[in-house]
Amino acid sequence: MHFLDQAPRCMFFTGKGGVGKTSLACATAIRLADAGRRVLLVSTDPASNVGQVFGIEIGNRIVPVAEVPGLSALEIDPQQAAQAYRDRIVGPVRGVLPEAVIRSIEEQLSGACTTEIAAFDEFTALLTDASLTADFEHVIFDTAPTGHTIRLLQLPGAWTGFLDAGKGDASCLGPLAGLEKQRTQYKAAVAALADPARTRLVLVARAQQSTLREVARTHAELAAIGLSQQHLVINGILSRADAGDDPLARALCDREDAALAARPEPLHALPTDTVPLKAFNLVGLDAVRQLLANTPAPVTAGAPATPAFDAPDFAALIDGIAAGGHGLIMLMGKGGVGKTTLAAALALELAQRGLPVHLSTSDPAAHLADTLAGSLPGLTVSRIDPVAETARYREQVLATRGAALDAHGRALLEEDLRSPCTEEIAVFQAFSRVIREAGKQFVVMDTAPTGHSLLLLDATGAYHREMLRQRGAQAQVEITPMQQLQDPAQTKVLLVTLAETTPVLEAAHLQADLRRAGIEPWAWVINNSIAAAGSEAPLLRQRAHNELREIDAVAREHAHRYAVVPLLQDEPVGVDRLLALAERRIADRSRNVACGASTAG
Repeated sequence: MHFLDQAPRCMFFTGKGGVGKTSLACATAIRLADAGRRVLLVSTDPASNVGQVFGIEIGNRIVPVAEVPGLSALEIDPQQAAQAYRDRIVGPVRGVLPEAVIRSIEEQLSGACTTEIAAFDEFTALLTDASLTADFEHVIFDTAPTGHTIRLLQLPGAWTGFLDAGKGDASCLGPLAGLEKQRTQYKAAVAALADPARTRLVLVARAQQSTLREVARTHAELAAIGLSQQHLVINGILSRADAGDDPLARALCDREDAALAARPEPLHALPTDTVPLKAFNLVGLDAVRQLLANTPAPVTAGAPATPAFDAPDFAALIDGIAAGGHGLIMLMGKGGVGKTTLAAALALELAQRGLPVHLSTSDPAAHLADTLAGSLPGLTVSRIDPVAETARYREQVLATRGAALDAHGRALLEEDLRSPCTEEIAVFQAFSRVIREAGKQFVVMDTAPTGHSLLLLDATGAYHREMLRQRGAQAQVEITPMQQLQDPAQTKVLLVTLAETTPVLEAAHLQADLRRAGIEPWAWVINNSIAAAGSEAPLLRQRAHNELREIDAVAREHAHRYAVVPLLQDEPVGVDRLLALAERRIADRSRNVACGASTAG
């Protein structure tokens, strides 16, 4: 593997959600530790699952991985980091300032901006504070999905520039109170990220057109901020030898070959490695060790026959959604599970039934236009563009709050609006505008990968608390976004997953987080199922057999209702192929499989 040659001290694994960054980061850390190096594996993903890979509890502290001498791991927990950050800011003045002032400061520190700044503080400390990582020769970063990672890696420059220009004003008063002290640390982080002798970026992708386009954008954006030492890893390649004569497997190989041949030109110049598709789930030390093994793990001799399969289809869920006539439908889940594709298929099917639909995305790395490649009457498509929304928000604030200010006051306001926190506020306002339309039509929202979605919901909750605080004892005449999300008559949340251990566990954790926020998911959708598609290729048959346990877990333990969407031979791009995902499939009821007889509700 070229990306392992002369490994520098810091390595970042980044790319579109679901491409295998965590597995590759873990496998790299194990490989270096097995070679006698002292390694720290760090996750900066708000939805980290490094602990699941190793089968141990990690959390927001450095923990030795007992079964791998020389390896330790750390999961930066944004919520814990934010609480520690708040304690550092509020602690010294608690009991000194009036309680009303303390509550005001805490409210300013309750939003997603503070959470991101706090997690970023810990991230930059690992890059710049030698005392924190003095015991390690390598620090391996498993980063969050692409949109969040780009934002994270741009923050050192963004905050440094903002601090060079002076402190902010109202909107970031709380978070920025602690930023001035970090000026030196942020500048050191910029230098470390841009130094190829210290830092290497590993761009991870699948052999799919959408992920290769995304990784090309990532490559360009990272190079533009000085991160030029990049390698490309194409993960999960199905070989022709493993495909044999099976139609589905051969179609998958054709799709992968076409995607690689058409990959954007800048990617051709990058050092590139390929990692073959495995028959097993990448959970547990033995499985992860085999990921980068020089010899491929053999498919289990006598792979089980293609399982008989019977489960609810996507069309059945759409019937239940359409019966309401209107409402907000949010698709949520781990990156790379197919939320964008299923959101487009759902929106198209509702529009084809003559219902008005607004399909939108809050995912910074979304590719709705590429997926749709067309439209239908009654369907409106939009994207919450952070750059455009931030510009619109700045103009709005300058035209209102800035109208009565003198030149000095307006300059201070403009300075405040250059804060990176402004983007979070602007995106949230756009999200709130879109979901208000659900009272008259269907709004189908393709959300960002799990961690970013939780930050968005955190912003929604902070807005909800602020609304209630401002009203006091007054009657609640306006429904807040959080109240709309909590009302099952107005909002249906669909959790999208794959029939694999890690995506199912992550969806279950997301469901628990949503329930704590008073939001009950309406249904689960298991996407790209090989078991539902059927295959005679031994490797795919083994993977189909592995899927049954996960589908059964969803049906029996997690979901009130669920549907299984098969892996299609043709990539679901364009109106006709997307509508095919929503076709009613007549199951052979004489064939039964223990996977979810219960579809309650």
